[in-house]
Amino acid sequence: MRIIGKIFGFLLLLLVLAAGAASMWFWFTPVGVNNYVNKVTFQFLTDSPELMTQLGFIDNTPLDFHSGKLADYTQAQDEKSLEKLRKARAGLDKYGPDGLEGQELLTWKITAWFFDDLLRQAEFEYGGYRVSQLSGPLVNMPSFLTDAHVIKNEKSVKRYISRLNEFGRVLRETKVRVEDDRDNGVVPPDFVIEKSLTGMRSFIEGGAAENPLVTTLPAKLEEIGLSEDKQAGYMAQATEAVETEVIPGYEAMIALFEALLENTDHNAGIWRIPDGAEIYKVQLKSNTTTDFTADEIHETGLSEVALIEQQMDDILVSQGYTEGTVAERVRVLMEAPDQIYPNTDEGRQEMLDYLSNLNDEVMEIAGDYFITLPPQPLEVVRVPEFSEDGAPGGYYNAPALDGSRPGRFYINQKDTADNPKWTLPTLLIHEGAPGHHFQISLSQMIEGVPMLRKLSPFTAYSEGWALYAERVAKIDMGMYDDDPLGDLGRLQAEMYRAVRLVVDTGIHHKRWSREQAIEYMASKTGMTDAEVTREIERYAVWPGQATAYKTGQLAILRMRERAENELGDDFDLREFHETVLMNGGMPLGILDEVVDEWIEAEKAS
Repeated sequence: MRIIGKIFGFLLLLLVLAAGAASMWFWFTPVGVNNYVNKVTFQFLTDSPELMTQLGFIDNTPLDFHSGKLADYTQAQDEKSLEKLRKARAGLDKYGPDGLEGQELLTWKITAWFFDDLLRQAEFEYGGYRVSQLSGPLVNMPSFLTDAHVIKNEKSVKRYISRLNEFGRVLRETKVRVEDDRDNGVVPPDFVIEKSLTGMRSFIEGGAAENPLVTTLPAKLEEIGLSEDKQAGYMAQATEAVETEVIPGYEAMIALFEALLENTDHNAGIWRIPDGAEIYKVQLKSNTTTDFTADEIHETGLSEVALIEQQMDDILVSQGYTEGTVAERVRVLMEAPDQIYPNTDEGRQEMLDYLSNLNDEVMEIAGDYFITLPPQPLEVVRVPEFSEDGAPGGYYNAPALDGSRPGRFYINQKDTADNPKWTLPTLLIHEGAPGHHFQISLSQMIEGVPMLRKLSPFTAYSEGWALYAERVAKIDMGMYDDDPLGDLGRLQAEMYRAVRLVVDTGIHHKRWSREQAIEYMASKTGMTDAEVTREIERYAVWPGQATAYKTGQLAILRMRERAENELGDDFDLREFHETVLMNGGMPLGILDEVVDEWIEAEKAS
């Protein structure tokens, strides 16, 4: 299902290849595996104007052919993309693996695994929920238009308005696909539909004049120096586009979802749709990049939960918190007034300032533990208010390759009580330095490999690294030496990822109810009821994704332990980190091989 989205989602940064489009080899038979991978991935990307803009490489240049358009969301386009993928995978076999070595062999292995994974998922045409409270054009497109589409001159204003009108087409095409899903037995559970409806209604409440697609425009028009008459004219065009194209599209989807609500149930697991059990197996493999079964992942989660719970108890007792379960004592701290920023604009800004300053402090010592540091800055910003209800607590967006947009850590500030002060350091470390900002920014700097190697299309690698980075902040950087509550925040975050192994497999394999999963997660993490509910409802619509974090962290920790044992005093932490980061994202099994090769090279030297 949604193969075009799967492909494009993983190939987000490949537009840089357009810079080489003038080279004649590009359009004919490429020489070597690197050039072949570059060619086919560029061919995928040209079908997605949105991802071209996300990269920001040729927007508003003479090469810009896309920034007034949006992608085709029809089934016919999905079928074309799937056929293109099949041909790309078959063509890869002409370039290896025989006769390859070193980085070229690594490129072949990574690309082959990646394409095979996409093809495995594509076997299920109806494999998930096209529109939910977290994903789909109705959630993603508004943020894309307000945040990613850069307005720097009058032409880019016209292209923005063109995209507003295009958005109406996208909404109509998406509605057709949701209806087709329904006719083939794929309807979200009631709680997903209800949260989706809340988001849709909220977005169009107040009409076109109050819509973020319109209200975010005046400041941009003023910044580029347009006359008042021109500003008024473009504002009128934008308002009309939202009024005639966007709002009717949302209203039609709202009516469809209201009807779906009458014909669904409350079961949370993906097993509830046709082929659901097989879909989950494929999603586990895709997200963990391993062959672990659901039962094995579930048992690992239970074991990790018990271990982390004991460590949390030790800190709580040392701080005088002795009454009640670990989760109950954590909840007391979660609600401590001195640990909560005011739920006001001033309090939210104070939180953002604290996180930005903390990131600066981490960067000051990062060179002691890492060889290559990201040159791109990190901004800490608020999740847009119109998407807070369905958004996670925080997430990271990569910087643009051309430097026009920095890396950004978005924190959900709907309720500042969701993020007490003692939990913030680990959240920043995970999303910023040395977590996602390091891993994703540094991947853009890798030289001599195809662009696919510079991306992070493997969740277990990217999220595993960010969770491993939390451990680095503790055991190597000493971030919590004088901050036991901050260390408790680290453990709570790790508990949160360990619990995910249990509840994700519980929901989708063991057929736990939504309420059973919420109860278990709340009993182990001490998170607020609102947070836990959002998370469980997230896992319901993204089966398997939540298992990637802890699986990846444990794998990297095992690799590090093996390197430390085999190299002894010759183990260099900075070199280990360089090996893991500067080869780019890859499946965990292939990363194991890379680390083993590095260990052998270190022994030989």
